[in-house]
Amino acid sequence: MAPTADPFTHPALFYADEAGYLAGTVPFIEAGLAAGEPVAVAVPGERLALLRKTLGGDADRVRLLDMEQAGRNPGRIIPRVLRGFADAHPGRRVRIIGEPIWQGRTPDEYPACAQHEALINHAFTGRAATILCPYDTSGLDALVLADARVTHPVLIEDGVERVSDAYAPDRVVAGYNLPLARPPGVRELVYDADLLPDARSFATHHAETLGLPADRREDLALAVSELTTNSVIHGGGTGTLRLWAEDGQVVCEVQDRGRLSDPLAGRRPAEPGQLGGRGLLLVNYLADLVRLHTAPDGTTIRCYFGPPVRGAEPRGQYAGEAGAGGEP
Repeated sequence: MAPTADPFTHPALFYADEAGYLAGTVPFIEAGLAAGEPVAVAVPGERLALLRKTLGGDADRVRLLDMEQAGRNPGRIIPRVLRGFADAHPGRRVRIIGEPIWQGRTPDEYPACAQHEALINHAFTGRAATILCPYDTSGLDALVLADARVTHPVLIEDGVERVSDAYAPDRVVAGYNLPLARPPGVRELVYDADLLPDARSFATHHAETLGLPADRREDLALAVSELTTNSVIHGGGTGTLRLWAEDGQVVCEVQDRGRLSDPLAGRRPAEPGQLGGRGLLLVNYLADLVRLHTAPDGTTIRCYFGPPVRGAEPRGQYAGEAGAGGEP
């Protein structure tokens, strides 16, 4: 990769077809294995199967993850996938292929994906790691490819590597920090410290009437408890909870007067023995998507919950890993 004073490198790989994909990813994996570096691959299922077949026996030496499951919510990719792997190998340089954007990502999901790609640069500054992010030039919109040039300091295309002259990741973080429009017919509750139990009951009741399965209602209730408690403690003592159905999912939204100044809030793994500061991390683990808008006069956090995904990791483990916090 291009020389840099930082041990972390974050190239975007532009590929147009299967041959280009393999030409850009397989040598990257093999070079890491030859150097004795731990290697992980988190890409959509179809690409994962292709790489597993191409690598043959070497696939057993690589941590393979289906990004359509592990990274369904872009907000949990940094703590759960990338940092999860890097932190498991302290003192060693790691190589990771992460493909968080693919055809089929919805317009609601994409802004969170773009912000994720930008925030990787802050989350891994100073760490000995290389995270290669493939982009399908034949299937992704021009805007997505343009954003990739802004969120990645190094670009690889047609086997040629160059420094990106458009690199400005904070511009993407700020550019997608947009007000979140909501549909009509929303169920709404204004709450304070005395009404926190009511907020949870309100959420589970309306989630049931909107058709959310029982196990996912439990996830939603836990997320609502974390977010509403954060409002009371950090968001001015009160907030507004809203729920509605959208495209087969139940959406819950918490709005309060707090301002979230740390763009990596909820994206750092909890330290062993850490007390508090895990609430938004847990929400990222539980929800299928988390969108956020923060401004000087308040913050809105929106979470999407759909039916369980076949083959997804059981979410019950996340509560023990993230803990219950009450802080973002």
